Amino acid sequence: MSDQDRVEKPALGIMERGYRGAVEKQFFDAFYLAAELHRHPGGLDLLLRGQAATHAVRARPTPSLRLGDTELDTVTDSRVNLRNLIEAGVRVWVEESALAAFGFAAPLDDVLMDGIRVAADGELALRWPEYRAVYFL
Repeated sequence: MSDQDRVEKPALGIMERGYRGAVEKQFFDAFYLAAELHRHPGGLDLLLRGQAATHAVRARPTPSLRLGDTELDTVTDSRVNLRNLIEAGVRVWVEESALAAFGFAAPLDDVLMDGIRVAADGELALRWPEYRAVYFL
């Protein structure tokens, strides 16, 4: 395989942590990193597994955070970030067993956000040779 062929392949990002804090990560998080990786030639596929699978589930918007008398309304909403990635062309997968661990079972069409694909355990691991790189976000 030539260097040019390798560059044009997408990268795979694997996100396993569901929540990394609110105030501390306002300026940079795994979704921001995924967006930056997607800007490289070939783009990015994103696999949500473990706790991060919950990002793929439809839910109400994230409420603001109240700290005493202060309301912090700059807390990021992971579903908004995920929707932005999908709109930018990132192919998003979620592991079926991770959804099942949180009580979500087939059929998943009414549960998952639009544009998210379900992957069997290890399905994308078998396809690692198809990616130019694999990143754990």
